[in-house]
Amino acid sequence: MKNNSQSVSDTIVNQGILPLYFNASEEVALDILRSIYRAGIKAVEYTNRGAAALENFKKMVEIRDAEMPDLLLGIGTIKNVEQAQSFLDAGADFFISPGFVPEVAEFLIAKDLFYSPGCMTPSEIIAAENAGVKFIKLFPGNMLGPEFLSGIKDIFPNLLFMPTGGVDTTQENISSWFKAGVSAVGMGSKLISKPLMQEKDYATIEAETKKVLDLIQAIK
Repeated sequence: MKNNSQSVSDTIVNQGILPLYFNASEEVALDILRSIYRAGIKAVEYTNRGAAALENFKKMVEIRDAEMPDLLLGIGTIKNVEQAQSFLDAGADFFISPGFVPEVAEFLIAKDLFYSPGCMTPSEIIAAENAGVKFIKLFPGNMLGPEFLSGIKDIFPNLLFMPTGGVDTTQENISSWFKAGVSAVGMGSKLISKPLMQEKDYATIEAETKKVLDLIQAIK
């Protein structure tokens, strides 16, 4: 099963990056999906940040199944079990939260589905680990910084980490995170920026995504 917890984790780690975005326009959401897929992306997070998110996601799953069968499509900004259930029904392959939600962890882990909660403190990371979480999203990444992970990584030898929020596309920034011990970086507006979305500049989104993918492979 391609969307069990381990296989999703492996895909994100191999890729080294998890692109994430939201756009209220179904057309724009689909065109971005196609452009990052052309760049070589095999796992992407669409964020549950607006009224159109669920319907857009259903359409994205439909297009993915027709055109990009090897792409894993995850949903972010999941804050409760109801949302998790809605997107599971819609075909989500994996689930990400801005914070640790114990009941969501319990609901998804019991189904062997990938769940990565946002954590900012050792206490939150311990709670998530004790709930069976294996993959931690450090959020917001720019406030914590690579030094934070360097300071705590030895306490959590069995966990994988991915900073999200403010991770830059520069070699210097990405290198510092991987040096600190991350398994991947989550990248939203620094990669798929609002101006690029507004201008529907899919060629640049594709080129930038490919550039970051290549950079990460070189760093790893």
